[in-house]
Amino acid sequence: MTRSRLAPGTGIVTVPGGAPVLRTSGGEFLRIDTGGVTGEDLVRRLAGEGASDEGAYAAELARLVEAFEAAGHALSTPPRPPLAGRIVHVLGDPVLTAPVARCAGAEGAEVHRITPDGVAELARAAPGDGAEGRVAVVWCLDSPVPDGLWDTADRLPGRRIAWLRCHREGAHSWIEPLAAAPGDVTSRHIRLRRLAATAAHRELAAYWAGHRTPDTGPRPTEASAALIAALLTADLIAWAEAEAEAEAGGGEGVGAGPSRAAVVPVRRRLRRIDLRDLTLTEHPVLPVPDVAPLPAPTAVRTRAGAGTAEARP
Repeated sequence: MTRSRLAPGTGIVTVPGGAPVLRTSGGEFLRIDTGGVTGEDLVRRLAGEGASDEGAYAAELARLVEAFEAAGHALSTPPRPPLAGRIVHVLGDPVLTAPVARCAGAEGAEVHRITPDGVAELARAAPGDGAEGRVAVVWCLDSPVPDGLWDTADRLPGRRIAWLRCHREGAHSWIEPLAAAPGDVTSRHIRLRRLAATAAHRELAAYWAGHRTPDTGPRPTEASAALIAALLTADLIAWAEAEAEAEAGGGEGVGAGPSRAAVVPVRRRLRRIDLRDLTLTEHPVLPVPDVAPLPAPTAVRTRAGAGTAEARP
């Protein structure tokens, strides 16, 4: 017989002289009505050890365990790693890609190194090859983003391939929102939004274009690189969980809603890390809608005496 175990983050608290209490993964304490089942037997079963002597209360104990499982407080099988079944392609500067690969692999992802040419091939691949909702690309730079470098990768969300990236500008590292579907925030949108939000837009554009003095750092340390990798991996987990819910018919997918710990949805969150003290700030950001082209000018001819005149709007 399959033995249930408590779900990660949950536990049974034994109050001296009282009935056992469930502490949920969210930190709530819930009283348990054990009926005729002893607290010891319930704890043993939920811990996967089996009850000492179920006897006449075997059916009641089974019903209790089923109730725990239905509420998500117990599992009959070990939990699946959150990135199991997902392929994560990583490229960029090794100081950041190495910890990202470790973190994503530890969460169950199949991690591959990829080149910019490989990213272009993914962006060009025909739809329906199984990549949709299963593949992600993470591009990490320890420098500003050169003009045009991420233009091709910005097409990945149109293929339902998750697109996640980070870069550094001086003492600040920027983690851009994960994009995984048409209409999500791309790197182009981020550049346009940041230019629009500052009075120094000409200077910022020149900085991005490379008209600047040599970089003086600070470079990512082991601690800051680990923080950046953990945040990127958390975004990948949010994407994978949303895709799994969508596959099960329970949601919109691609991280449409906010994660459990985030106020701003994953796909609408720009984050900045100050590498000097590891402080983190979040900024909501929306995609930039396409602008309709201006209508072509039309000529209006009027006759004035023997001549003609043209008026153009």
